[in-house]
Amino acid sequence: MERLRTDFASREELSAYIRELTPWALGEACSTEGGRSAAQRALARVQPAAYARTRNFGDGQVTRLSAYIRHGVVSLNEVRNRALECVPRAEDAEKLIQELAWRDYWQRVRAEHPQWMWSDIEPYKTGFDAAEYGLELPPDIAEGRTGVACLDYFIGELKVTGYLHNHARMYLAAYVVHFRRVRWQAGAKWFLEHLLDGDLASNNLSWQWVASTFSNKPYVFNLENVTRYFGKTVDVRPESNRELDASYEELDSRLFPRLGGMRGVR
Repeated sequence: MERLRTDFASREELSAYIRELTPWALGEACSTEGGRSAAQRALARVQPAAYARTRNFGDGQVTRLSAYIRHGVVSLNEVRNRALECVPRAEDAEKLIQELAWRDYWQRVRAEHPQWMWSDIEPYKTGFDAAEYGLELPPDIAEGRTGVACLDYFIGELKVTGYLHNHARMYLAAYVVHFRRVRWQAGAKWFLEHLLDGDLASNNLSWQWVASTFSNKPYVFNLENVTRYFGKTVDVRPESNRELDASYEELDSRLFPRLGGMRGVR
């Protein structure tokens, strides 16, 4: 096997070498600029009040700090302090600080129960046993050719940029587990292979929450939901997303037929 180079005279030379190694990752591939200075610039752009109002939307004011937090470039404490410094009232930073608390919580769960990272914490609440779920991620999902336009767009973004809006991550997780009946472990592994901010605790426990093995019911979504939050950025035409174009009642009946009309989490 050819050894990778390690002798670079400058960052630019290193970047050029990486581009040679990954010709498939062009255009938007650098979704997160590395380094402490870049992290501090991103931290300075944080707008807690706007985050609270728009974080669920595809074009919302998310922080894009996740990769820096994941790799220890900035700490949760730094982000919290910055959030409190730039708002007139502490309440305006509450939503952002809550999300930081969730991240801290995932890490504490991992430390206390490391065996939960790849094992079902509880049974599925879907009417199906774990043995009835597939073990491997289907190739059409991995390759972004599901035939569901909005999901294929998100998969392409994940593969090319190494980043994905949290709401889109939930959509893909729900699709993998509930629409295609594949075990959450296969999807969690897939995400970790691509995400620049991929963190074992946050990623895997979030997949378990969607799957319902770490929550009281499964998370599901429909095209109306995608249209509300991503209608300005992705193809949400019904003819391009037929599998999602249904009411929640219809989806519940289709996805969870043994539960007699149970409503999933939205």
